[in-house]
Amino acid sequence: MNIIFISNKSERARKITLTGKYITVLISIFLLIIIALALSLNFVSLRYADRIDTPVLRAVLVSPQEERHQKIQTHLQDNLNIMASRLGQMQAQLLRLDALGERLAESSGIKSRDLLFNGVPGQGGARTDLASEELTFGEFNHKLQELSSMLDERSDKLGALDSLLRHDRLTKYVLPSEMPVETDWYSSGYGYRIDPFTGKRAFHEGVDFSAEVGTPIKAAAGGIVVYSDRHPEYGNMVEIDHGGDLVSRYAHASKRLVVLGQVVLQGQKIAEVGSTGRSTGSHLHFEIRHKDKSLNPSRFLKRPS
Repeated sequence: MNIIFISNKSERARKITLTGKYITVLISIFLLIIIALALSLNFVSLRYADRIDTPVLRAVLVSPQEERHQKIQTHLQDNLNIMASRLGQMQAQLLRLDALGERLAESSGIKSRDLLFNGVPGQGGARTDLASEELTFGEFNHKLQELSSMLDERSDKLGALDSLLRHDRLTKYVLPSEMPVETDWYSSGYGYRIDPFTGKRAFHEGVDFSAEVGTPIKAAAGGIVVYSDRHPEYGNMVEIDHGGDLVSRYAHASKRLVVLGQVVLQGQKIAEVGSTGRSTGSHLHFEIRHKDKSLNPSRFLKRPS
């Protein structure tokens, strides 16, 4: 490439010949100048952003940096909000699991303080020579999701186990197993016997406990009172429905202390021993019936040793 310079003061023209090498050098110098200017502007915008008062320069130099920085901060804040929400949910799950664990420990007879539900499990170990790695944001988020899934799974399993244990506990309370009066012997057992009134062989559908008038009669199990009235043969009688078509009957009482529809607990006083109805003396006639068929009470009652 030839460049010719012509001057009004001189009659001679000057000629400069540019080779490819010179052109490459010039372009390189031009690019370096542009890069240097860009770096200088970036440095000034970062170093003196808060000191620039000119609106035009501030708009040109500071605004793009602030906008990029604001986008990064917004993205980080959104991710932190998501992780904070998950962390709050996991903390609530842990509180529920702690309460559930204490209930299960109590049900199984384990001391809950031995399991340290309210403390942080101890951890430790020797230093290792292996290289350690920083946990990336993606890995941390993945671990957080795994832990949340594990908490959900453990909560479901422990909840099912708690339901089974509570059902088992409830079954024990609704089975008529408590002695209705404080005595350890029957005056008349379950099955065929000589009827004290007719002298003939007859089937006795319950057991008789001989006791003094006024002796407390207690519910053999919890349930709902389905009968509390005077019966022509049983005298003052109380019946308690324990669910599953299982009913306990208390007859010949001198006094009834519960009413129809009342909810009673196992061991609660419901009447007092007497000799009303078809009776030869002071005693309690006790029956257990399933679907209106009598069962042997001795199979249910826990008699004192």
